Amino acid sequence: MTDSTKGLDHLITIVSRLRAKDGCPWDRKQTPRTIKSYLLEETHEALAAVDGEEPAAVQEELGDLLFLIVFLCQLYQEKGHFTMADVLSTINKKMTRRHPHVFGDAPTASEEELRDNWLAMKKKEKKECGSDGSPFSSIPKTLPALKRAQRISEIAAHRGFDWSDLTEVYAKLAEETAELQQAVETGTQQTVFEEFGDILLVLVNIGRMLRVKPEEALNAATGKFIERYERMEQEITRSGQSISELDNEKLLSYWRAIKSN
Repeated sequence: MTDSTKGLDHLITIVSRLRAKDGCPWDRKQTPRTIKSYLLEETHEALAAVDGEEPAAVQEELGDLLFLIVFLCQLYQEKGHFTMADVLSTINKKMTRRHPHVFGDAPTASEEELRDNWLAMKKKEKKECGSDGSPFSSIPKTLPALKRAQRISEIAAHRGFDWSDLTEVYAKLAEETAELQQAVETGTQQTVFEEFGDILLVLVNIGRMLRVKPEEALNAATGKFIERYERMEQEITRSGQSISELDNEKLLSYWRAIKSN
């Protein structure tokens, strides 16, 4: 038995003990629904640790995430649905099945061919499981909106529904921008809402065609804005003023100075 196997077994034992009748009251009252928010939070903390490029932080956050996965599995095991062994068996079989070029005798293909084969196997598996047949059924509705839009647009493009080049998408962006402007001037709030969403979807497709992940790009832009704003506020404070005292023209002059530096 390897150290990893021993460690996983020990974690499973810990979770089982926490859920026992004489275990932890807080852990005992949890349900799959209550665990959802913690699972999402820990996932984002793990992603933040990866972005921070701090291995020790990544190690800790992966442990927190693994604890919740084991905990959630324990909740379903108690109801007689499945065990951790079932979960591991399922993913091991799936990964082996989806990599025939590694674990089977299929020839090694190009990256594009490998992706086509992967999607074809996923589609077959979904059909065998009684899926509704929609090409988008594997994309969770709970994904962040930009990420979900990216994945949906990738699938549609992969199936042949796509623009020929970026020029066409830029034209579509101009069209949607004009429609938003018209909605602001003459439409209802619902129309403005819809047109704004259309613009975001076009921008997601531009990102896809440029190989830019919109979720990551927006997070980076937001981080850059925060940094510049805080520097601007510090400069204004050092001058003996506050942001609320300055008009837009003066604020813009500070902002441009921060950007130029």
